[in-house]
Amino acid sequence: MRRTSRSAPVALAVAALLLGVLPAQARADSGRAPDRVTVGGRTFIADGQGRALQWRGFNLADKRGRGADAFADIHESDLRDMAARGFNLARLAFFWDDLEPAPGRYDRGYLAKMRRILDWADRYHVKVVLDAHQDVYGPHFGSRGVPDWATRDEGLPFSPVPDDWFSEYFEPSVQTAFDHLYKDGDLRAAHARMWVTVASALGGHPALLGYDLMNEPFAKFLEGEDLPAAAARFEAGELTEMWNRLARAVRLVDRKSWVFVEPTVIVGLGVPTRLGRIDDPHAGYAPHFYETAMETGADYDPHGPFIPAYEAAISDYPTRNRMPVIVGEWGGNPYVAHASQFVTDMTASLDRFSSGWTWWQWCRGGGYCFLDQAGAAKPSARLLVQPYARAVAGDPLGFAYDPAARTYTLTFRTRDNAGGPTQITVPGDTYPNGYRVTVRGGDARWDGHGQTVTVNTRGRAGTTYEVTIGPR
Repeated sequence: MRRTSRSAPVALAVAALLLGVLPAQARADSGRAPDRVTVGGRTFIADGQGRALQWRGFNLADKRGRGADAFADIHESDLRDMAARGFNLARLAFFWDDLEPAPGRYDRGYLAKMRRILDWADRYHVKVVLDAHQDVYGPHFGSRGVPDWATRDEGLPFSPVPDDWFSEYFEPSVQTAFDHLYKDGDLRAAHARMWVTVASALGGHPALLGYDLMNEPFAKFLEGEDLPAAAARFEAGELTEMWNRLARAVRLVDRKSWVFVEPTVIVGLGVPTRLGRIDDPHAGYAPHFYETAMETGADYDPHGPFIPAYEAAISDYPTRNRMPVIVGEWGGNPYVAHASQFVTDMTASLDRFSSGWTWWQWCRGGGYCFLDQAGAAKPSARLLVQPYARAVAGDPLGFAYDPAARTYTLTFRTRDNAGGPTQITVPGDTYPNGYRVTVRGGDARWDGHGQTVTVNTRGRAGTTYEVTIGPR
């Protein structure tokens, strides 16, 4: 592990960052072409061969384990079993309050545990996004996230709401704490140093895809503001500034990994974000996709307006800024009557506007856990196990899975600067009796090995291919 105790150089670098004066070393890659492919307004992360990549996976989050027990509920078998079902991405939640229990005192054992999970992920060819997770700010309010020492609530009262934890975000004390984090110079510097520490210790790990800079940021409302007005003001101002500041902090020590930014949760109501530009060559967009009615205990309405409204609101910002979209969280109650239809409709929607997603969450038990207590996938959650093209040697023009017919279709167009084969993950659970592959277009050959279909195209650049996979 790279040592991160060189406090003086890091402090000087963070000071320069907060003053808006980046060292020349941190700016060296500013003119470099980003590793992405944009097709029809949608952007994909690209690999070293120029292939457009897609992602499917889960959140890994142990909110109960603290201190010596941190990450105790996350095991190597979790990564192994995810990969065995064809998934290639994990969003790993970590907590600033565990990482830095006192100002400037970082828990090296905590970082070592994070590295161990990255090692497991690499063993099973799963990439990881490190998520700086917070719920209701942090432990000062009975949750996880920002340390108690970085919490300034001005002595305002706080009333827990056990049956509706999200409403705690509207407590003036919680909103005041967020406001100080965004505005107080020493807290801004501490926030940046935290990310320098994480990126210095774990940047460059072969399993690391990137960093989700802060889970579900919230803001202080001004007098007379409702949620949409407060979100618009906050996103356009303080949130855009914070994302750029934290991205610059990461770039002091890691120039290659992706940084993922989130809008506020208002996007879940079909309200377009007002985020400004993130001035980073490897910035991705990581909104969440929760059905509001289901979050308050209702069943999913297949004829409701939620998905169309969300899709209409979500695509403008990443399209304008050429940012790949990986939905960091989504999920729903697997026990409601329309749970299976919910998963079917949501995965179809995600295929229309994103390049990847991570379900909340990979765990055993009740709630949104993918697995039941015995370790079997819940009936509706099994529908998450679908074929998808994890690497496309060209421009993906369209892809979709029909669960009723168990048929997956990918259409793509080849490019001069995209090499290697197209690789489609075909989980064994989808086709227990085998599958059939049809390729239409120019000269192409395909091979099926285990849960991967490999398509080698031999036609000229600009040739369009359609690959169809269905039951045998």
